[in-house]
Amino acid sequence: MKTFEENWTAWLDGELTGKELVEFEASLPDKPTAEVEKEDAKKLGAFLKEQLTAPAMRNEEFFHHRLREQMGSEAVAATPARVAQPELRETWWTIGRLLWTGATSLAIFAVCTFFVLREKNIGGQSAYVTQILNARVDPVVSPNATISMFETKEDKVTVLWVEGLQSLPSEFAAK
Repeated sequence: MKTFEENWTAWLDGELTGKELVEFEASLPDKPTAEVEKEDAKKLGAFLKEQLTAPAMRNEEFFHHRLREQMGSEAVAATPARVAQPELRETWWTIGRLLWTGATSLAIFAVCTFFVLREKNIGGQSAYVTQILNARVDPVVSPNATISMFETKEDKVTVLWVEGLQSLPSEFAAK
């Protein structure tokens, strides 16, 4: 389906016929104004064809024109054919920059790893376990409370087993 502009242009050029012509003219909101515009467009086209013709060349101008064309074509034929070389396009990520970026990234990673993952001396008990072991269980609150501790040095694990303790003393609840 043609757009309105395509139908308008075809109507101005006289290319619409039959059913298309009838349908297009029926779709025009103001047909007399459109007819006036069509006549103006035809007059403008005729005027431009009349005024914009190529100037007639005299014989000597034509000869000079042909001679220049022939010399230009011979000059093009006389130049040695250059071998087409692909353009070298330099990008930001050259091999040198990639190597320096990689080496710098590895150095930063090594420094961060050294400072973040320093091995801390984890030996011994934590202060929390020591406080619980040293605390005395109040026999009034928990008369049957027993505390047992199991420790393995090679795995660095301490298990604190508390039985019968009804509540942890209040000084340990905030930790």
